[in-house]
Amino acid sequence: MKSLSELTEREVVALAIAAEEEDSRIYQSFADRLRADFPASARLFDDMAGDERNHRDSLYELFRSRFGEHLPPIRREDVRGFLRRSTPWWNPNLDAPKMRREAAIMEMQAATFYERAAEQTSDVAVRALFTKLAEVERGHERRAGELEEAHLSGDEAAAETEAKRRLFVLQYVQPGLAGLIDGSVSTLAPLFAAAFATKHNWETFLVGLAASVGAGISMGLTEALSDDGIITGRGSPWLRGVVCGVMTAVGGLGHTLPYLVPDAWENAFVIATVIAAVVVVVELFAISWIRTKYMDTPFLRATFQVVVGGFLVLLAGIFIGSA
Repeated sequence: MKSLSELTEREVVALAIAAEEEDSRIYQSFADRLRADFPASARLFDDMAGDERNHRDSLYELFRSRFGEHLPPIRREDVRGFLRRSTPWWNPNLDAPKMRREAAIMEMQAATFYERAAEQTSDVAVRALFTKLAEVERGHERRAGELEEAHLSGDEAAAETEAKRRLFVLQYVQPGLAGLIDGSVSTLAPLFAAAFATKHNWETFLVGLAASVGAGISMGLTEALSDDGIITGRGSPWLRGVVCGVMTAVGGLGHTLPYLVPDAWENAFVIATVIAAVVVVVELFAISWIRTKYMDTPFLRATFQVVVGGFLVLLAGIFIGSA
């Protein structure tokens, strides 16, 4: 997988064409869903979809004049540093404010892409087009924010607060939640397998500690190396890596620490295991709450997904350890 700076000029233009095509379809789907209840928002997305198609046509005309007819099959997913587009049009709970927030993020990323692309191209005409498109995308970002402000609160400070919240979610909540889920769920199997295989708290604690620290290092590196944050606006990769790694370790250590109960205590294994099980329940419900608060996932759905997954991993660990 290449970074943007490693792409040829031909590949950068082709990538821009593919991105504009995808964004136009997303905006058009937003407009179609909002038309009945929010005609002003629908008109905005109609205009934005039309602008994206015009950008695509301009880019394709440029591509044909310089490189010929054949577009290389390059997409955002093929370039390191691009945040993968979600599939918001499939979400039945997506409402007008969420669509406007999604659009603002999309336009911010598109503008940053064109600014970066303009810096690395040597062709004056291509640079001029990229610079113009960056300005247009910044204008779209402001329009989406202004419309969101008008619909949600009418207060400029509230719109600024919401923008900061979006960045907070991208830079801290998403990597932290990914780490917490991985640490809380993935360490269940080795921890409880060791617990039921040895019936000794200290040995179980060492296994849980190793699994938690190892998972934290692995997840932290994965997050830091997956996205440099330049185009996506997700902030420092190493800061996100630290957040993800620490939360992964915390998620695993939560149900590992109860096994510090000394083996010399009467019923020490039972006491530690009961406490660990309670901690697991608390962790899983905490994850569900975070997903509901920051990821707009209905609480019951989030709880069902997380609890069922965690319960299956827990049973796997107990079954393997008891074999």
